Amino acid sequence: MQITDEFLAFSMAKGNNLSSPRPEYGFAGLEAGKRWCVCVARCLEASEAGFAPPVILKSRHLRC
Repeated sequence: MQITDEFLAFSMAKGNNLSSPRPEYGFAGLEAGKRWCVCVARCLEASEAGFAPPVILKSRHLRC
């Protein structure tokens, strides 16, 4: 997915702060415009709430 500010705010409201760096896990944090793999459950939840970011179909897992 191509991350949007709206999706980051939605995810943070759900308890998953993807914006803040977590160097202990090698995670630099996300910002709008970056691509990131999102689990299908969060993708569906965001879509139903109107906050799903654009999907990059060429980047999906082969089994999807």
